[in-house]
Amino acid sequence: MESIGVGEGAGGERVRLVPWAEGDFWLLRRTNSPEMTAHLGGPEPEDGLAQRHRRYVGLEAGCMYRVVSAGSEETVGTIGYWEREWRGGTVWETGWGILPEFQGRGLAVSAARALTGVVRALRPAGGHVALHAFPDVRHAASNAVCRKAGFTLLGQADFEYPKGNWITSNDWCVDLDGDAPTGAGGH
Repeated sequence: MESIGVGEGAGGERVRLVPWAEGDFWLLRRTNSPEMTAHLGGPEPEDGLAQRHRRYVGLEAGCMYRVVSAGSEETVGTIGYWEREWRGGTVWETGWGILPEFQGRGLAVSAARALTGVVRALRPAGGHVALHAFPDVRHAASNAVCRKAGFTLLGQADFEYPKGNWITSNDWCVDLDGDAPTGAGGH
């Protein structure tokens, strides 16, 4: 499958984004570890993973990707974007996960920058004005990725994710028109 969205992070390591495919269920299982889901309410049961995989393969608005190191060609994690209703309008939301053995190398920053470029390219065709990320306020690494990838911190918000698990998240935003940070309805 063709890759898109080559990005380079602070560490200089480049990544490619490869659209999610039927054969990527193994990666979803790898990212479902207690370590990688500590800020997301913990691992999902197998049937929940299977449902999420089907959603990823069939996303109509947005796209999930495997993150591949451009140097080694190894799959290092996931990233994607999807629609979310937010503050009276529709925005893009993003989220990522870099496998433990690849963390600390700037790959998430590279992937977030690449994804921002992909989503920004949708604007002329009527794509949403903003891309948001909502990491748990206690997740220092994901908040640092947002900052290093050019997102602007707008404040905090409480979310139920997964159902029954309330977290306080930071609301990070990229204005896809390149102006000031925005919520769903504009500036």
